[in-house]
Amino acid sequence: MAGKAKPLFHEEQRFRQTRTRILTAIPPVVMLLIAIWQVGLGHKWGKSPLSDTNVIGWTLFLILFYLGLNRSKLVTEVQPGELRFKLLAQRYTIELKGVQSVKIVNFDPVRDWGGYGRRQTSRGRAYIAGGNRGVELEFNIGGVVLVGTERPAELAKVLREQSAVR
Repeated sequence: MAGKAKPLFHEEQRFRQTRTRILTAIPPVVMLLIAIWQVGLGHKWGKSPLSDTNVIGWTLFLILFYLGLNRSKLVTEVQPGELRFKLLAQRYTIELKGVQSVKIVNFDPVRDWGGYGRRQTSRGRAYIAGGNRGVELEFNIGGVVLVGTERPAELAKVLREQSAVR
């Protein structure tokens, strides 16, 4: 990609919550069993069964959706004057000019922010893929942004430099 500036910080984190992976695997596995039962063995499923084509289509859709979710990642980048995130097909940008403080924090993703991914609470926003360490930005106008990271010291240093916070 010509013309794109190299980021000052770049990190890609995969979502690694085993419990979530197991729970999201249930629908495609159940649909696969129904497909084997109905299409493979010739037994109709239920009183008003789907056609074999629909069973196969839904099975493939659920498997591909599951694989897509499990390949998703949180991409964090710092460019001059801004912090960028990419999560699934969404992109988010935060201007760093109003940052009051930058600090490294430990947190509980579920208790403190309600889970993983992009989270919004009355306190602020969080971008968390896993782990319990991150960098918290506090803004002059109020509110915070938490960035979950495996490299909090490096991210905090770059954010302090870009936001002119000591």
